Amino acid sequence: PNVPAGVQNVALGKKVTASDKSPITGELAQVTDGTKEAFDDQVVEMRKNTQWAQVDLGEEFKIYAIALWHDHRWIQLYRDVIIQVADDADFTQNVRTVYNNDMDNSSGQGIGKDKEFFETAYGRVISVGGEKARYVRSYTKGSNLSALNCIQEIEVYALPAK
Repeated sequence: PNVPAGVQNVALGKKVTASDKSPITGELAQVTDGTKEAFDDQVVEMRKNTQWAQVDLGEEFKIYAIALWHDHRWIQLYRDVIIQVADDADFTQNVRTVYNNDMDNSSGQGIGKDKEFFETAYGRVISVGGEKARYVRSYTKGSNLSALNCIQEIEVYALPAK
């Protein structure tokens, strides 16, 4: 995606919360620790059904791109990948969906028009176009290999909103 000069990963080291309060493996802080290698101890694994991980950027930013890695230890397709940005932690204020590949609304966030993709070591970069937001949430509903949900890293490339 086209991004202006000076964008930085503003998610690095920021607070992460999730729908699964106690993941099967890993710690939520790993989602923004900058490490996304294909090792077992780098994966935060959450239970089945739709789950989300959320980053509090600490303040509002103009977001130009979001990069994410679910689990690239194996080639797989993650289902119902939905990326949203919002102004509040409960995702009730100014919620915008910037990516959605849920073709049947089985995760309850609307029918998506984006394509499924294979997980790779390069992650998936989603163009956001300068949306202003403080919170970023990433949903999944398992993959073609497992009903469990994994997340390795979320990076948010942005500039200060002010």
